[in-house]
Parts: sequence; structure tokens; C-alpha cells
Amino acid sequence: MSDRPCIFSFFAGSGFLDLGFEISGFNIVYVNEIFSPFMAVYRYSRDILNLPLPEYGHYEGEAADVTKLIDGTQAQRLKELVKDCRKSHNIVGFIGGPPCPDFSTGGKNKGRLGDNGKLSASYVELICRNLPDFFLFENVKGLYRTIKHRLFFETLKQQLQQTGYILTERLVNAIEYGVPQDRERIILMGFRNNFLKEMEISHELTFPWKKHILYPQEKVFAYPWRKCEPFQESSITICPKDIPQELTVEYWFIKNNVLKHPNAKHYFQPRAGITRFATVDEGDDAKKSFKRLHRWRYSPTACYGNNEVHLHPYKVRRISVAEALAIQSLPVNFVFPENMSLTNMFKTIGNGVPYLASKALAQTIVDFLRINIYPPHVTTA
Repeated sequence: MSDRPCIFSFFAGSGFLDLGFEISGFNIVYVNEIFSPFMAVYRYSRDILNLPLPEYGHYEGEAADVTKLIDGTQAQRLKELVKDCRKSHNIVGFIGGPPCPDFSTGGKNKGRLGDNGKLSASYVELICRNLPDFFLFENVKGLYRTIKHRLFFETLKQQLQQTGYILTERLVNAIEYGVPQDRERIILMGFRNNFLKEMEISHELTFPWKKHILYPQEKVFAYPWRKCEPFQESSITICPKDIPQELTVEYWFIKNNVLKHPNAKHYFQPRAGITRFATVDEGDDAKKSFKRLHRWRYSPTACYGNNEVHLHPYKVRRISVAEALAIQSLPVNFVFPENMSLTNMFKTIGNGVPYLASKALAQTIVDFLRINIYPPHVTTA
């Protein structure tokens, strides 16, 4: 059996989810992303991290639109690639997080009828047609918790079960895995029943969801986190001793040396209203817009669109791209190209699965399948 299961990645964005799998030893062989600026980051970051190109290439533009992959030549090509992959690899996995604004409580709530909502059904269709040994499906908690969206989610699960998949799901929070961010997402994983039999794994075996959880939610949110304090520009304060420092914004700013990071100067410069920035207390994130992070607390969900503005804890400005990457727990040497627009930089950061969460999920799959794979020698300090 191959020691490196191969992964087909859909809706890859800039590859935060993929990176967790790559660093855990999985072999990313196919990358699908419709938006070329995001794919450019994907290529650029892997070059800096010295990670190999996907064996079957990157697919972007209309030909890579997942809604088209299930028709005509693209459908046949994908099927052939999966078949070819099986010749030398015994394990094939699909991973992806279809665009989720239509299920988000802060979005337009169009659900399965929205253009993005339909892509969840397309992804499930791709899985059912190509029958990977396992898959990972990631989406916002609205798909799981909102009644009308939950009904749609259940129909997707039923389709997968009828195709022969054993399913397991969990509403995870990125902070559980050491990410300095309160970010809930529904994760659905499926394993082909016949594949589990071949691996001699009982389908009744409990999936080890909690094995790589470092900070259980019931404990994390019980800590005496600091609330709001008057904003003081360029102030210096000491981390309180009664909280886990490694889950704080400031810890990650220092860890990733954000002021020296190549994307340190990439932040929006307001044309007006900068005085308003100074009136928001440090830690006041209760409003829809103009949320000021607290240096000694975790960040709210990294979401930088729809007029949501995250302010630096002790500087009169928005957070930078380097700081947003740190909040998503990306390695210090994960870098965006200089020529990318600020809007696209922040959009792809907000869309991405936090790196430490993706890494933990990948390792949980490894544990469940009881396989030995060896991570590449990549420095992600």
C-alpha cells in the first residue's frame, strides 16, 4: 500500500486546507479553484514552501468550475485521473469547502438555491460519481444549525449514504486546535463502506474527532478572558497569567513576526474616518463593523468582507495581511504575492480553513485509517 494517499482538492482557494494535508504527508495531486488570483497565491506559496506541484496540475477558469466538471469532457477527464491515481495509490481522497455565503447567517441566506449554495450539491455529485475512498466537506455552521439549510444538508448526506458512504460529522471550532480564533465550521467526512472493509476497519468504530483537540471548548471559553479596555496607541501590556497565552492575538503576532513579514504593509488605508478608529476600545468586537481585537484574547471569526473591519489592538489602523494570516495560524513563511489586490488578499484569508485546524483534521484521518505516512521535510516555523 502506498504510504501517501492522494488528494483531489476542490474549491481550493489559496490552499489553507490543502496545506494541512500536505504537511501531514498526503499527496495533493489535483487542485481545482475557479478564481485565478487565489490560484496564484496557491502556486506562489507552494513555491516558497518548496512543496511539489500537483501531479495532475492546477485547474482554474471555466474549465475548472465544479458545476461543469460533472458534464462532458471534464467529467470524463476527472474520472480518468482518479482511475490513473488508483494504479499507484490504494487510497484516494477528495477534500473541499464549497463557497458558503448562501448558508451564512450573515449572508443573503439563499441556501441551496443560491449560486454558491448549488456548489455544495455539485461537490456531493462529484463524490458520488467518482467514489473516492474518503472525502472531507467543510462549510459554515449555518448549514448545520439553520433549520431550512439543515434539511438540505440532510438530503446531501442521504445521497452519500445511498452511494455507499459511512458518514461522521462534527461542528468544530478552530480554537480547539490552537488557532487564536473563535471560528465554528461543520465538517462532514465520509468513508466508502467497501474501502473500510478492505482496510479491516469496522464501520462502527468511533471516529477519533477529539484526539487532536488541544483546547476543549468548555475549558477555553471558561477562562477569564479580558473584555474591553480603553484604546491606547502603541501601549505595552503584559499577558495575564490566568489565560492560555498561545491562543491570543498578540502571541501569534509575535510568533509570526508580523511587522517584518513580507505582507506587513498590506492593509487598507482609510480615506476618512481614521479618528473613529481611535474611539473603539481594545477588545470591543460587539458591533457588526469596526471590531477592535484584544491583544490578550482570541480573535472573532476571520471575516473581512461585507463592511466588517477588524482593527489592530494598539495601532490606529486595520489589521494587516500578515496579521490576518497569523490569526489563521498560517506558518510564518506563508506569503502572498505583492501584485495581489488587498480585497482579494483579505477575501481569500477569510474564506480559508485555519491551517492548524486543517492539519489536525488530516492527522485525525490518518489515525482513523491506521496508516503510516511520512510528512515532507518542510519548515513551517
